[in-house]
Amino acid sequence: MNKQVIKIALAGNPNSGKTSVFNLLTGLNQRTGNFPGITVDKKIGKLNLTENKKADLIDLPGTYSLYPLSFDERIVVKSLLQKDDENFPELIIYVADSTHLEKNLLLFTQIKDLGFPILLALNMSDLAEKKGINIDTEKLSKELKAPVIKISGRTGEGLDDLKKQLVELHKSKIENNILFYSLAEKELTVSKKIREIFPEYSDYQSLIIANHSKWFPLEKQKMLEVKNILTENDFDDIDAQVQETLKRYDIIEPIIGKTVSTKKSESKASNKIDKILTNNIFGILIFFVLMAFVFQAIFKYAGVPMDIIDGAFGSLAEFARENLPEVWFTNLLVDGIIAGIGGVLIFIPQIAILFLFITLMQEIGYLARVAYMLDKVMRKFGLNGRSAIALISGGACSIPAIMSARTISNPKERLITILVTPFISCAARIPVYAILVAFVVPDKTVLGFMNLQGLVFMSMYLLGIVGALGASFVIHKFMKNSEPSYLLLELPDYKMPLIRNVLFNVWEKVRLFVVEAGKVILVIAILLWFLAAYGPSNKMEVAEQAAIEYAETNNLSELEAEDLIASNTLEASYIGHLGKFIEPAIEPLGYDWKMGIGLIASFAAREAFVGTMATIYSIGSSEEETTIQERMRREINPKTGKPMFTMAVSLSLLIFYVFAMQCMATLAVVYRETKTWKYPIYQFVFMTAVAYIASFIVFQIFK
Repeated sequence: MNKQVIKIALAGNPNSGKTSVFNLLTGLNQRTGNFPGITVDKKIGKLNLTENKKADLIDLPGTYSLYPLSFDERIVVKSLLQKDDENFPELIIYVADSTHLEKNLLLFTQIKDLGFPILLALNMSDLAEKKGINIDTEKLSKELKAPVIKISGRTGEGLDDLKKQLVELHKSKIENNILFYSLAEKELTVSKKIREIFPEYSDYQSLIIANHSKWFPLEKQKMLEVKNILTENDFDDIDAQVQETLKRYDIIEPIIGKTVSTKKSESKASNKIDKILTNNIFGILIFFVLMAFVFQAIFKYAGVPMDIIDGAFGSLAEFARENLPEVWFTNLLVDGIIAGIGGVLIFIPQIAILFLFITLMQEIGYLARVAYMLDKVMRKFGLNGRSAIALISGGACSIPAIMSARTISNPKERLITILVTPFISCAARIPVYAILVAFVVPDKTVLGFMNLQGLVFMSMYLLGIVGALGASFVIHKFMKNSEPSYLLLELPDYKMPLIRNVLFNVWEKVRLFVVEAGKVILVIAILLWFLAAYGPSNKMEVAEQAAIEYAETNNLSELEAEDLIASNTLEASYIGHLGKFIEPAIEPLGYDWKMGIGLIASFAAREAFVGTMATIYSIGSSEEETTIQERMRREINPKTGKPMFTMAVSLSLLIFYVFAMQCMATLAVVYRETKTWKYPIYQFVFMTAVAYIASFIVFQIFK
């Protein structure tokens, strides 16, 4: 028997617990991609309904209505109205927050009126009961003319019943007519005329198209005809949206009155907490204390697992060296692939800790408070509170942070947020910071409990924030803005984080980081090994012979001779010539040609600097068991005879990595978000110039 696969969409308001339900229904059997032509995350998971009926479950972005304020919310309207869209669903699971059911039903009734078979999943039903909220599901089902199931995204309660109802719903036939909202006379007139152009749409579907005529992605010529209809009938889309919303709530309120009863015993504790956490003084102080704790944790708790990973890769390299024949492939494997990838994967514990704390703050409901609290401050720099969420998210990765700027309705504030977010130190910078901070400050405790390296590490993030706000202020002064600015933000209830969701999110983010970084670093490591292992004509042989003669003349030990040969042949290789070519440009910053190679590799991905250094310093090294940090620490500047990585050089590199735009993927996302190469080019030139000037000043001060 053929197994039937149906397409189901998961819809709902933000903060309704949609992601928790999606994770429970699909588990690890899901994948993340992008909606067509756009860089908004699209999650699709496999859902087993029966033995012979499977489903693709699509997690649509959260939105409050079919009248979106932000870019990513438009995807919901597009997916639900375009039948030829690859995300067009056969069924809808509508996830609603049981503790705030009234405001969740607006979008439900709109989707219902589009003609979809829809199931209402009352999420957080366990929390609703604790708050004294009782929902009569039978009455509610009759009123809404749709199946209603109580579920819990925390415990999994009700999900088996939900699957059974989906099977029954798929068998049923639902007429495509309006059940909740009757169009006004002008709306009906406009809809009828639009249906002459698009006969496949209902009256209500045509009304939605009319309200979104400025951007709706249908045939251009036909949409011009729609705009003419709207002009001829003096159709005011804003007024129509407001009137529809008010009329729907006139219908929703009596339904809530009949089906929901509440015992007035809710605690006012959250309001008291908010008075502290969103206070202009104490709230900001608490936020910085929390972030200081996060960076302390990154250094304090990541040490042991980092040592384990480092030891594992060291053992792997030693095993390969001892058991594989001495041929070029063995050298590539040990000195290129293992050294390059191992030099980055060692920092997974630190990256995981960062993602863990950001996810916890989001799950608890704290990040929304941060946005609300910082809104006034952000506006002085041409941003708003939602920009704060994007900038905080940038601490994990600039790419999703830039994409999250779609929730900012004001075009100017959205563009500024996109342009300055890469100033925020992302997880890719962690490997660079971690290895260089050790050259700047000792690993010791100050004030009895604070790690000094952790404080310097945090200062790098603070410096990035200063850079972002400074750049925002400059752009704000030169960019005109004709649209009003406002912050529409829901403060979700405080709730205990669901550990399963937290760990799943951390796993997903780290996995993506490792996969994406791993692909880049693997290619770079192989390329670097080839460029370092070979050179033009016979220059490497000449360099090797010169090193041997020098070692014999000066009675160098075997170990010293091997290191000298490795250094000379590396300098004579292709990569040595490339490094020498750019050395004059970076020498004023205190860098040599080897660091220059690392900087070049970093423009593919920042974390590639450490992998590049690991590869370069592993080529021909006579001490395979030493760590990359120890190799870098022993590197000698041939011009001064002193250590290469002095405090001045290390600080200069740190500053460069704080400010420089070194991520091709981020530039690509900026292009896709702005639809022009102008802004990515401006961004790259500006950030690189700031990084160069700041690094130059720092090196000259401390050298």
